[in-house]
Amino acid sequence: MLFILSSPCQTLSSPRLYFPNNSFSAIKCDGAKVPVFPQKTRESYLIERGLEFSAGDAFFREESATGRDLGVLAASLHKKSNGRLRVLDALCGCGIRSLRYLAEAEADFVAANDGNESYGSTIVENLSRVSSEEEGRWVVTHLEANRVMTDYYLQKNLFDFIDVDSFGSDSSFLRSAICTLKFGGLLYVTSTDGYSSGGHRPHHSLAAYGAYVRPMPYANEIGLRMLIGGVAREASVLGYHITPLFSYYAFHGPVFRVLLRLNRGKIHDSRYYGYIGYCNQCGNSHEFSWDQLGQISCSCSVSEVSNSLVVSGPLWTGPLHDAAYLMDMLNLAKEWGWIGCDGKDSLEKLITVMMDESDPKLPFGYIKLDEMASRAKINSPRLRTLISAMHQKGYAASRSHIATNAIKTNCPMTECIKIAKELLQVSIA
Repeated sequence: MLFILSSPCQTLSSPRLYFPNNSFSAIKCDGAKVPVFPQKTRESYLIERGLEFSAGDAFFREESATGRDLGVLAASLHKKSNGRLRVLDALCGCGIRSLRYLAEAEADFVAANDGNESYGSTIVENLSRVSSEEEGRWVVTHLEANRVMTDYYLQKNLFDFIDVDSFGSDSSFLRSAICTLKFGGLLYVTSTDGYSSGGHRPHHSLAAYGAYVRPMPYANEIGLRMLIGGVAREASVLGYHITPLFSYYAFHGPVFRVLLRLNRGKIHDSRYYGYIGYCNQCGNSHEFSWDQLGQISCSCSVSEVSNSLVVSGPLWTGPLHDAAYLMDMLNLAKEWGWIGCDGKDSLEKLITVMMDESDPKLPFGYIKLDEMASRAKINSPRLRTLISAMHQKGYAASRSHIATNAIKTNCPMTECIKIAKELLQVSIA
């Protein structure tokens, strides 16, 4: 049995709390009942967005709550627009994501799978807080992720939402996940391989995602584009294409998470899948298509291109987010009372910056103010002031959710330095 508690004195971040029967005694607080846990219970359980759960012995990061928030919002939007929601959590750990898909996104069915059988009792305990096993809204399995996805595919038992929260750069799950996803369904995938995105293991990134990645100033954005590009390649092999709805980077880990919609039909050109170049001499970035291979150069110094230009790819070069979709997510978060509940508005700020990053005039990459200041030999102006000045000059510019002291802009580095010097009233040589 499940108790749902809503209390005016509740300090947690969700308006709803879920507690199993007989797990608490109650006291009165402003007319509402509030749970009072024994000391042992308080130490044994965690709470996220008002949901009580146990992490057991499974790996669990409290810092990853934002990624889980984004996934739950997306899953709920899918349920609202399609009237159904079947979720496969292929690497579920303790089951916190599966629990939240059931309780908050109101999934009709969740398949929670983790290869470690010792997590089984913890997962079952967590999911039982929402509904009993006999109700048939969830199932727990302990198979290798590719195996469980392939089994569902062979049974033609497909899903609307598949969450693959893998570790490192294990891309072996991508094709199985795509095969097991319905058309129009959502794939939420992960990489935690910061070494490859930083260009420190190019042969590893080539093996995992088909991209030879070299060091670039915006390595963490490259990590997102590397991951999207890997999924786009796998989808193309199967005759499909994907649309990124949002791309999220978090520094802990690091963690790269992208939500993609699977679409029927192959795109018969190389749109948004090519090569990215960064010129160390002038600081500008360039996109190169496949038919430009062998002709790659930078306009600042063609004769020295081999020494100044660093090229990575093939990578996803298109949009990282869908602004309209992010707006729907933000509105839903407000409806649920998730905005402003922590006093920091961190989720609202994140989604708002992502929407700003969605400006179609903004290219890939970003300019770090430290790099600009180093090239100009000046102190950098305030980020907000510089963005405003760029807008006045007719350039597109926004903050980056990936790097706090960086600007996404179509303004060339030389012009960026010029604007910064004007703001600081430094003579321009």
